[in-house]
Amino acid sequence: MKTCIFGGTFDPPHIGHLLIAQTVFESENFERLIFVPANISPTKKNESSSSPKTRLKMLEISLINNTNFEISDIEIKREGISYTVDTLEEFLSSLNLDKKDLFFLMGSDTLRSFHTWKDPERIMELCNIIVAIRPGFTPSDIPQWILDKVRFANIPRFEVSSTNIKARWREGKTIRYMVTKEVWEYINENKLY
Repeated sequence: MKTCIFGGTFDPPHIGHLLIAQTVFESENFERLIFVPANISPTKKNESSSSPKTRLKMLEISLINNTNFEISDIEIKREGISYTVDTLEEFLSSLNLDKKDLFFLMGSDTLRSFHTWKDPERIMELCNIIVAIRPGFTPSDIPQWILDKVRFANIPRFEVSSTNIKARWREGKTIRYMVTKEVWEYINENKLY
């Protein structure tokens, strides 16, 4: 079963995440796309973020009624720092997949730091990496050994980020159309950010 893993902190999950996921799902003919919220992101472990439970709830609210998408709390259950290499190994084993059927979706902003991740070479052995290009991306920033093994998705570019959403919220600006109505209500009711 052709499967795409989409990992991240999703704090909050926003329209850009959903549009990229849906576009890649359709263009790559995936049979399933699984959102995997990190328990603690190794690249953001010194930043404050919403609790894993809160981020999981917002993701569930965002994906209501989309049968193309699933959510896995594998990293939250594992606790500690979430490493993609560990998650991919677990998925390969538990879903009985091999590399030809396992894909990992990341943004080009994430690709910039990919060489610093835990065991990036092993990640590329375990799965196929698809990169959604974010505004301002230039491939010259990426080591060639990585560029040789990733595929760039041909999708529209969206200038929405969780960082920008949280900043706008703190400044009292609207985040309407940046997150789903249900996530906006959840953020408001729970006084996040």
